[in-house]
Amino acid sequence: MAEKIKRIGIAFLSLLVIAAIGLMVWEPMAARYGVAPESSRTYRAEIVRSEFGVPHIFGETDADVAFGVAIAHAEDDFSTLQDVIAMARGRYGAIAGEQGAAVDYAYHLLDARGTAERQFGGLPPDTQALFNAYATGLNQYAEDNPSELRLRNLFPINGEDVAAGFALRQPFFFGLDNTIGPLVAGEERNPEQGPPLAALPVHMGEQGDFAGSNAFAISPEKSGDGVTRLVSNSHQPLRGGVAWYELVVESEEGWHFAGSNFPGSPFPFLGHNEHLGWTNTVNRPDMTDVYALTVDEAGENYLLDGEWLPLESRRVWLGVKFGPFTLPVPQTIYRSVHGPVIRNDNGFFAVRYGGIDNLGNLDAYYRLNKATNLDEFQFILARMDIPSTNFIYADEAGNIGYFYNAAIPDRIEGPDWRGVLPGDRGELIWNGPVDFSSIPQIVNPESGWLFNANNSPFSAAGEGSDLDPANFSPVLGIEVRSTNRARRAAQLMGMPGPIGRERLEAIKYDTGYNREGYVADMLDAVAALDLSEDPLLEEAQALLGAWDLDAEGDSPGDALALLMIRPYMGADYQRGNIPDHRAELERSANHLMEHFGELEVPMGDLLRLRQGDVDLPLDGGSDTLRASTLWDIDADGRLSLRHGDSFIQFVEWEPGERVRSESIQPFGAAATRPDSPHYTDQMQLYVDHELKPVRFWEDDVRANARSSRIVSSR
Repeated sequence: MAEKIKRIGIAFLSLLVIAAIGLMVWEPMAARYGVAPESSRTYRAEIVRSEFGVPHIFGETDADVAFGVAIAHAEDDFSTLQDVIAMARGRYGAIAGEQGAAVDYAYHLLDARGTAERQFGGLPPDTQALFNAYATGLNQYAEDNPSELRLRNLFPINGEDVAAGFALRQPFFFGLDNTIGPLVAGEERNPEQGPPLAALPVHMGEQGDFAGSNAFAISPEKSGDGVTRLVSNSHQPLRGGVAWYELVVESEEGWHFAGSNFPGSPFPFLGHNEHLGWTNTVNRPDMTDVYALTVDEAGENYLLDGEWLPLESRRVWLGVKFGPFTLPVPQTIYRSVHGPVIRNDNGFFAVRYGGIDNLGNLDAYYRLNKATNLDEFQFILARMDIPSTNFIYADEAGNIGYFYNAAIPDRIEGPDWRGVLPGDRGELIWNGPVDFSSIPQIVNPESGWLFNANNSPFSAAGEGSDLDPANFSPVLGIEVRSTNRARRAAQLMGMPGPIGRERLEAIKYDTGYNREGYVADMLDAVAALDLSEDPLLEEAQALLGAWDLDAEGDSPGDALALLMIRPYMGADYQRGNIPDHRAELERSANHLMEHFGELEVPMGDLLRLRQGDVDLPLDGGSDTLRASTLWDIDADGRLSLRHGDSFIQFVEWEPGERVRSESIQPFGAAATRPDSPHYTDQMQLYVDHELKPVRFWEDDVRANARSSRIVSSR
């Protein structure tokens, strides 16, 4: 009997070992095997790095440069690039666990792979070549550096794989998560609400979480010195899949551009060339519609215009990393002619969104990089291939422009597009976007200035130059909300006199709050509390009441206000519930007392920029033009910035001079490479409101180069 039990135990243990091995190896074995681009050509690029490690990539052709972009970026941050490629192949859960699996679910739900398969081959050959060259560069780096690989069988990849990443991520910039999240949870749709704090884009880079950015353009007539200026002030995560990576590209085919891209892109998304430049801010038009489907009892067919159509369904397996294992989690993915379908306890709901099944933005951004004047720029935007984001523009001719770019669905008048639509009416299934002429845009306003800070497009150029909202159909769903940053920008830029470089810098780094909107509501509500029975809260109440409405860091109430404002800003941005005033005051006061022993804490002691061994004090706050928006609370109670001012660039066209620019990032060009001298070398400049030169011109970058090397494909 003992021997039998022993044999059973050994057999059971063997089964456990086999199961454990299976859970460790099934995911890479089951994954779709990657295929490298079909090309016999050899790519060759030169990577010249400036004194701050920013790469200037030279090549004979644009494709050569794209190959070099991949190599340079991988040298600086191959870890994040692997995250992005895993997302683009539906395998992020095998790296990031449950949160990554949520991204993989979106990948399958939106049919990112199918979109890439249908659309990539129809792009112009030179655009396809650019993406395939970029994929080749990543493949070569992965092959040459196997010790850095985080997931087996992730490489090789091709241009179609990279395109699938674009198809996955682009809808989340206009808040598709605000629709998908509640539907998956079986909650009612609130079209006025902003993106949920724990939405899918948080795992793709937080573009939906307190999304923000500032942008400014000043005409030569308004600048006071004849210089046309453009300021890019994007607010993105400081790390991760949509953290900016700075670069300069230059080919003998006329591609010469300085700016930043996101991991997984062969070209910059914003910046400037010799002739023109632009920057972007997130906008929030109504880009998404929800349809309640009438489905038969078997859940296999849905009704449309009196006919039963088959509801597409397929089974997918999401890999969820759990310790050393990757657990397989099954999901059923549905689709109708409307678009992706989500099944919850309330039924089947289809989702249709602007830019669905369109990858024209891959080509549009590439063409914008090479545009030479305003007409060319507008012509490319007018294709409506870039689904969303505002564009603020300036050029060497002195033109400035604001374009509320959005591929807003071309809907019929009448239905309540903000509600849930009947899914059985084919007339409600729109095709394509509205015409470019329908969206708000301003070119060369009389005021001489333009801005956007994630606010309504109807405040952009000042009194007498702003657009009238009455001229735009409500069906477009254009947002009318404002932000503190927008109120401050409109106020500061609208003051009399020229807006020269010094004044423009002061506006960009402004740390003030206007006593309006949610800020006024919060202060008034806290002041009205009866706290006589709680000395600590009464002291905090008085401190906040005496606060100078500025997050510059020299007021006794700055730290308390910093902690207080963020939840109120979040509720305002998301159209969510107003926080409990007493509870928020208590939370903020207790945090300061627990970690600092007093309420009057210098804000720079609380808010920090931290990377490696560098630990610096910061100014700014949530929803100030100097944006310190989101942070992690470290063990010592300090707030370590993770989202806010990310890539900042000042561009100037002076008559008779070639374009010049300066920029800064929070950490350095190699923000995930602790052994690199460029891991933290921009931090002090960032904290001090200083910029570094952009080495746009070849003679300049070579005169200031710290390294140069040739890379070529095999």
